[in-house]
Amino acid sequence: MSFAARLPLNDTDGLWRDAARRALSHGLPPDRIDWTGEGGLFSSGPLPDEPGPKEIKVTKAFLDLATRVLPHRDPKKYDLLYQALWRIDRRDGDPTLQADPLGRQLQMMAKNVGRDIHKMHAFVRFRELPPVSNRRNFAAWFEPEHFITRPASSFFARRFADMDWMIATPEETATFRSGKVTFGPGGARPDLPEDASEELWATYFANIFNPARIKLNAMRSEMPKKYWKNMPETALIPDMLADAEARVARMHEAGASRPRAGAATISTRYRAAMPVAPDLPETLDEAHQAALHCRRCGLCEAATRTVFGEGNPRARLMVVGEQPGDQEDLQGRVFVGPAGQLLRSVMAEAGVEPENLWLTNAVKHFKFAPRGKQRLHQNPNRGEIEACRWWLGLELAFVKPRLTLAMGRSAAFALTGDDAPLTARRGRIESGLHEGEVLITWHPSAILRQPDPLRAAQMRAELTEDLARALQLSDQPAVS
Repeated sequence: MSFAARLPLNDTDGLWRDAARRALSHGLPPDRIDWTGEGGLFSSGPLPDEPGPKEIKVTKAFLDLATRVLPHRDPKKYDLLYQALWRIDRRDGDPTLQADPLGRQLQMMAKNVGRDIHKMHAFVRFRELPPVSNRRNFAAWFEPEHFITRPASSFFARRFADMDWMIATPEETATFRSGKVTFGPGGARPDLPEDASEELWATYFANIFNPARIKLNAMRSEMPKKYWKNMPETALIPDMLADAEARVARMHEAGASRPRAGAATISTRYRAAMPVAPDLPETLDEAHQAALHCRRCGLCEAATRTVFGEGNPRARLMVVGEQPGDQEDLQGRVFVGPAGQLLRSVMAEAGVEPENLWLTNAVKHFKFAPRGKQRLHQNPNRGEIEACRWWLGLELAFVKPRLTLAMGRSAAFALTGDDAPLTARRGRIESGLHEGEVLITWHPSAILRQPDPLRAAQMRAELTEDLARALQLSDQPAVS
């Protein structure tokens, strides 16, 4: 007596897992189950609907392997996985290992699925659509070899958490709206509009192409031609390959020659007289423009934009917070969210006029974790603060404040290099890494997060006191 299981090839509901557990709990051996669903001459019907008497325990290694194999397109996957599950239950070796013949088959299937996910991450090309909310909206078309839309989508949800997007495939469509991914049926390729940024990307791709390093077999292995029709840059490849030999010859002709005697001294004097390179800004405006293209840490990947400082470029008092919040990231301006509103209210109480200050943050990109429709603030780590210290240092160098007010522990660390707790330091003046004076105080967001109303009121009073003191000290002449 044998049984037939009728499962969809793209099992998104965990049907095989449930069926395999039921079959194993009834002690049904692999050779009595037809996982193709086609049945046969001796097939008597479907698998039992209810679990059997045997308790089933599954190893973590098998669960991990099954998760990576199930998106495979080959229908043999169900039979192979059940064979492995049957052997594990009977302690017949370890069929999840490469050394086992069955394990090799399963590991190869898992590897093929993993490579397909990698290709989806690399070869999806978004095109911008009209927005459906206050977020930018994009769509893409991809044709995977296996059923990987769901496992591949988590990468795009993390990478593009600040925009809405849709990725359509023949079998399934992933849609990301307001921090949540949903899945629907696939279909034919949608009619996507041309994207203005594709021309810029194609220009960049053509300029980084090195004909002297081209290896056609390796290129086709890593970028199979089946994906080319959906990638704007690949239209340039035939012409670039046709001109490759000529370009290599031109590169050799233009190669460097041996310098004549004495040339090193002349070139040294010549370079000393040259203007500073664009990546070393000479003004505050140049620093601002350069910061817009910052890639010094990974925060730029999810944030909407760089939020640079603003205010009086000759201010005697600079106020430094931690990082932009949600509203600052969307608007591109410092201290416009809830913490900024509290800060400006406290400034008014302390007699401080914001237009006379330079307002900025230790970190210029918003660090957050998506939770549904919200983007929850996360504290920047030491590496991110240190990477962004370059921009803060430029602001200090160009503004030249008499005094700097560090609001919060991140700002205090960025300015002084000291990561000690803030409670004992609040109200103290410390020496900054820029050799200027730094007054330590609370960050307004710490006051907003304080659950004790009495403690929150005390912290607000201390922030007001520190702002008034900072204004007074910044008006005093510097000690020579």
